[in-house]
Amino acid sequence: MRSVVVFALALAACSGPVERAQGDYPTVVSLNPCADAILAEIAAPGQLLAVSHYSHDPAASSMLPERAAQFASTGGTAEEVLALAPDVVVADVFIQPATRRALEQAGIRVVALGIASSLEASLEQVEALGAATGNKERAAHLSGEIARGWQAHHWNGEPAIAILWQQGGIVAGEGALAHALMQQSGFASLSAARGLGQGAYLPLEEVLADPPQVVITAGDERAFSHPAMRMASGIQHYTLDSSLLYCGGPTIPRALDRLSEIRRQVP
Repeated sequence: MRSVVVFALALAACSGPVERAQGDYPTVVSLNPCADAILAEIAAPGQLLAVSHYSHDPAASSMLPERAAQFASTGGTAEEVLALAPDVVVADVFIQPATRRALEQAGIRVVALGIASSLEASLEQVEALGAATGNKERAAHLSGEIARGWQAHHWNGEPAIAILWQQGGIVAGEGALAHALMQQSGFASLSAARGLGQGAYLPLEEVLADPPQVVITAGDERAFSHPAMRMASGIQHYTLDSSLLYCGGPTIPRALDRLSEIRRQVP
């Protein structure tokens, strides 16, 4: 028991003070970077004890840095979580079985979320987290904001043929949230038309051999800045912050803002 107390004090010293929620709200620790952003919006003051360490890394976070900095973080180990003694832990579906077992044996409820591949799936996750944390009304408000943002960016005109090219040369395939974001903001995905699934690799040579009207690059990949890309005629090149593609939830309106901004610049 003494070792757990010592560990808790050390954790507080490293990650900042943890203020616990007052009243009937269950306390929460998130190990899921996509859930972090949702919980930060719907949780009562002091209810969210810690977010995942990913949200404190600007290269991996979908949250704005100043918002993520308002919360403590953990590295995701069972020991760190147990030291905080939350009522609920939100993880992803890939949580280690031993970690989940240790948390559940301590009486902690574990909620595991998968990857949201559509607007509907993302709104369902918001609803699920609202129910799990006693914040149904706040969750409904956030869902309404996301849905209104989605509708506000509906493109009524002719779509522009585009490729969304991500880090590692992979593309957004049909059935992925990134693909749905492109369609909503006025782009027709050339990679999906070619039958490429989510995460399929698309080499530079194939892009140049059958170029789209627009190439949107997200991330830092050598092929993106290859001289051949810059010399190719007829291709309009734009960039998208890769953090806008990590998660759904509150990120959706921000991603649509940028994609719609790009679409307005395309003839």
